[in-house]
Amino acid sequence: MTRRVVITGLAAISPLGTGVEKFWQGLLEGKSGIDLVTRFDVTEFPTKIAGEVKDFDPGLYMDKKEAKRMDRFTQFAVAGAKVALEDAKMDMEGLDKEKVGVILGSGIGGMETLEEQARILREKGPGRVSPFFVPMMIGNMAAGQVAIALGVTGPNITVVTACASATNAIGDAFKLIQRGGAEVVITGGTEASITPLAFAGFCSMKAMSTHNDEPQKASRPFDANRDGFVMGEGSGILILESFEHAQKRGARIYAEVLGYGTTADAHHITAPAPGGAGAAKAMAEAIRDAGLKPENIDYINAHGTSTDLNDKYETMAIKQVFGEHAYKLAISSTKSMTGHLLGAAGGIEMVATALAVYNDIVPPTINYETPDPECDLDYVPNQARKMTVDYALSNSLGFGGHNATVVIGKFKA
Repeated sequence: MTRRVVITGLAAISPLGTGVEKFWQGLLEGKSGIDLVTRFDVTEFPTKIAGEVKDFDPGLYMDKKEAKRMDRFTQFAVAGAKVALEDAKMDMEGLDKEKVGVILGSGIGGMETLEEQARILREKGPGRVSPFFVPMMIGNMAAGQVAIALGVTGPNITVVTACASATNAIGDAFKLIQRGGAEVVITGGTEASITPLAFAGFCSMKAMSTHNDEPQKASRPFDANRDGFVMGEGSGILILESFEHAQKRGARIYAEVLGYGTTADAHHITAPAPGGAGAAKAMAEAIRDAGLKPENIDYINAHGTSTDLNDKYETMAIKQVFGEHAYKLAISSTKSMTGHLLGAAGGIEMVATALAVYNDIVPPTINYETPDPECDLDYVPNQARKMTVDYALSNSLGFGGHNATVVIGKFKA
């Protein structure tokens, strides 16, 4: 017998602010967290905008000495994990820590550390490179440091599937609990790649928006005038628990995790498969795994990057899976407000999806001004919508052809 899995804790560190309240309120108000980059000089870059986290103080969540030995992406994860556990009202003292796992996604890892230490090597020589360089940079260290900070000794895993990383991590956490491998899993994603080298790489690909004059209008998923994604940073962390474990401690339940689908395009290193075939298979598999039919789904938190092919093919994939019901779905891309958090995108977006199910409010897709004939579904333009959300799914699609979908629903005792 497979076990039920529920969401009991949420944390968001995002361009809309640190904390779930700021994040959710910002989404409902249709606020944009995009602005001119302040973390480095962008004079020579064609893209000069990003979704930076501007109000994060690691000293509020950890010892300052410890924080200095963590890359920014790890700081976001450790802080998020502590906040999510607090939100879940989890008694760490009474917890069987061998049954608590950590599964986090990060697409890039410690990019800031890598660039800084490469500069030191070049300017000062190998003897000056930090002994903490490798353990600060490697992508698994966010999950490792969360476990160290909390003393939890269950499965500890890092998922790296580019922009699908966090959704794959959540799906894997769901399956781990479902089959009895853990009682609680701290999951989601974290990323901090607003750095010169990462920016230069994406600019060279011509993947990012150059709508620098009006930063807050730059991310415009599904709009005919979209011109590329806007990079964001932060973390979205969730506490997943077996229903029995949550029930025993009288936990508040935001939503129930019901299904997970993941596929590969096997097509191209960056472009999605034509027609969104891989994304369609992931959605169909997640719905089947949940024991639902496509017409049961009320809301989709779309990957919706604001790039030409992604938005077009994701729309085609939705039509392929849902048929006529596609036109009855509410679909939104919260990337219009946060930018694209890369490997952390699925984490922050599952936080938004869980809150949509819990509160019966769907966040909007802002900056939707000019309809695209090839993107002709209901993208909840510009204003949040009150509606019943019994079942929702969140999509994440990554470079390399990685597709991941998680289905959640209202908790029913």
